[in-house]
Amino acid sequence: MAKLGDVAAHNRTTCDLGDADQLRNVIRATRPDLIVNAVAYTAVDKAETDAALCHRINAEAPGILAEEAKALGAWLIHYSTDYVFDGSKTAAYAENDPPSPLSVYGRSKLAGDDAIASALPDHSILRVSWVYGVTGRNFAKTILKLASERDELRIVADQFGAPTSAELIAETTAEIIARYLASPHRGNAALARGIFNLAPSGRTSWHHYAVELVREAERQGWPLKLSEDRIIPISTEDYPTPAARPRNSLLDTTKLRHLLGYDLPQWQTPLREFIAQLHDVNRQA
Repeated sequence: MAKLGDVAAHNRTTCDLGDADQLRNVIRATRPDLIVNAVAYTAVDKAETDAALCHRINAEAPGILAEEAKALGAWLIHYSTDYVFDGSKTAAYAENDPPSPLSVYGRSKLAGDDAIASALPDHSILRVSWVYGVTGRNFAKTILKLASERDELRIVADQFGAPTSAELIAETTAEIIARYLASPHRGNAALARGIFNLAPSGRTSWHHYAVELVREAERQGWPLKLSEDRIIPISTEDYPTPAARPRNSLLDTTKLRHLLGYDLPQWQTPLREFIAQLHDVNRQA
């Protein structure tokens, strides 16, 4: 995709979302036309005992971003999570399903969504789930690392969702930004105003996700110690964690697909590309 504009990117040193004054000052100095908030407190289990910081970053900071965006006449794109739901629904969650978070993390993210919606009409909130990518810490990278070190893994098999690549999120965000920049006025129906679920097509469990990771890595010639038949399915109760997870993290993407005018890929397709990219990165390290 062609360049859409000039980007002012910040890290924790130059713009700490836990520091409200610094956050406001950075936005006012930059005066952006559009803000993309890709930052969140995502240590789900740690958040249970670190609720204050989690709330500042996930709830208060998005509200500040929305307030400053409104003052500037800017659009805000923000990423939310499947954790705003309790996972008790048997079908995929739609954007208008009532939220009921189970954890400190989930409640903080919901509070951030609400703060944005109440302060700024011109926003896009993209709910994502099971995010993975070549950089950062995530389930996919962990499984592939352990597969080269261990001959057996025990993985939860009764939680369901769709693994979402960082690239798919970035590509969809770029499409939303392009539509915003091309729109002659804010009332354009092509704009992604409000909440949209973003996930690939299909459904899997954490266990089958791990199996597919190992299976595809083998296809691509990774030297692994673990074979897929030694990935043992277990229940949620067999793997207790400080924060409760939703059993069902499936997100209905009908609304987003209608907006974009095309289908989203099956979850296995970006996964294959990710494994190839990660293999190249590891060989160059």
